[in-house]
Amino acid sequence: MNENDFAQFSVLTIAILLIAFYGGTYLLTLLIRKKEEDTSGFMVAGHRVGFGMGAASMTATWIWAASFYAAATSGYTYGVSGPIHYGLWGALMILFIYPFGRRFRELAPNGHTLGELIHARHGSSSQLILAGSNILGSTISLMVNFTAAGALVSVLSPLSFQTGVIVAGVGVLSYTVTSGFRASVFTDFAQLVALMAITVIIIPAVLFSVGGPSVMVDGLQNLTAEQADFFSIDAILNQGAPFFVAVLAYAIGNQTISQRLFAVREKHIKRTFVTATLGYGAIVIGLGMIGLMALTVGIEPVNGNMNNLIPQMVSAYLPSAFVALFFVLVIGALSSTADSDLSALSTIVMADIYGKNIAKDNPDPKKMLLVGRITMIVATAAGLIFASFALDILVMLVFVGALWGAIVFPVIISCFWDRVSNAAFTWSVVVAMALFCVARFELLEMTGVTVLFFEVLASVGGAVVFGLMAFGFFGRTVGFLVGAIAGGLMLFYATGFLRDYMVLTASLTAYGASTVVCTVMTLFSNERFDFDLIKQRVGNYDDVADEEDETTMIPEGVRS
Repeated sequence: MNENDFAQFSVLTIAILLIAFYGGTYLLTLLIRKKEEDTSGFMVAGHRVGFGMGAASMTATWIWAASFYAAATSGYTYGVSGPIHYGLWGALMILFIYPFGRRFRELAPNGHTLGELIHARHGSSSQLILAGSNILGSTISLMVNFTAAGALVSVLSPLSFQTGVIVAGVGVLSYTVTSGFRASVFTDFAQLVALMAITVIIIPAVLFSVGGPSVMVDGLQNLTAEQADFFSIDAILNQGAPFFVAVLAYAIGNQTISQRLFAVREKHIKRTFVTATLGYGAIVIGLGMIGLMALTVGIEPVNGNMNNLIPQMVSAYLPSAFVALFFVLVIGALSSTADSDLSALSTIVMADIYGKNIAKDNPDPKKMLLVGRITMIVATAAGLIFASFALDILVMLVFVGALWGAIVFPVIISCFWDRVSNAAFTWSVVVAMALFCVARFELLEMTGVTVLFFEVLASVGGAVVFGLMAFGFFGRTVGFLVGAIAGGLMLFYATGFLRDYMVLTASLTAYGASTVVCTVMTLFSNERFDFDLIKQRVGNYDDVADEEDETTMIPEGVRS
């Protein structure tokens, strides 16, 4: 396949598609626009999002532009198990947040951010660590999505990369800035309907255009032994395990997830997260199958760029109408996550920075809304600027993933163990991040006792990952048992072995180091915390939200 084997739309066609999508999305938000917005509605839709809207919003938000390209890359690189390693673990991490999310919501039923809960539990320093990591992560996510939009526009039309970036940024900001989270969650429903077309239209169409399942089966003989092995060790260690660890951190640390946790009606939390788990897994594993198809039929990505795989396959095997549909689907996917990032950023600045630290729990609601809208504008500008720099996105995402990995244990344990202190929380994150950087960028020579030290910490990190998951679903006793068994197995098998997989080692080190430091410092602490104080310290910032009914968030006919 040559460099010109992409469908090329005219400037007019691309303009019509972009105007139709963003214009239609903006018109949808007019249905829920309120003359006078209140802070609770702007940040968490008054804590009254229903099951259908909540599940759709969670699914659409978790599927971002990178899901398209990374899932296909995983299928193309690792073969038959690749799509599973990308889609399944990401789906399970949505489910993972559920048991701990119930605890967060129990402690702070009127919360807006996880940072508010941590502020009530520990104070400003711990809260600002969490808020800072979210601001950095959401800004990078904005950059990734705007970059994907620019790349897609430049590939499928004569328009430049910068034009695509600007259109996406302005388009997303236009429909989010007025109603905030309410606009994000409402438009996510429509965007998810579009995303589902991937499964029911695009993927089967590509499959049968390449010759059907029989052609894929025949093409399996061209795969390497590792690519043909469903239980490939190479795929597990290089894709599955690192992604599993990273997404676990995203599930706890990402405000876009916790924001929906606080927004959904408490009685709907379980089925909302279970449904989103199934929806995400089905769509993203399907996207990964396109990469596997490309591998089995012998497609080489244009210019060696894996991000070209999906548009290349769609352009090569489907008519222009399907390519146009694909274009709208990708724009919808990146927009659903970008608007969630804007809502998350505005909520963090409104609640964690302005509400808790500047206004000292006595903010002016009107000024608070202004702060939120200004944050969205500034964040969009920052995302556009960073996208234009074409920075190394992978390195930045890994760094943020480690930062969130360092806070997973301190955040969770702070909500269950009354002895955890602010100092234990803060220093555990700082030490974990420092050790992660040493391991990830190999700032020390990774040999002898040094690399053994990091392998031991990584083994502890592996025990923490499995132990926390078991604890969340089955309780403390099972959690300790699973963690102990996992830790023992890791120490036996991983020492001398993990050093060959430093990305995985570094990520697990962040978990292990934060756990060790936080636990040791807590055991030397004599303080006790009354968890009932969190509910008293975290509440709404205006009285309107307390009187608002769920029906004010969405129009008649589409209520969940």
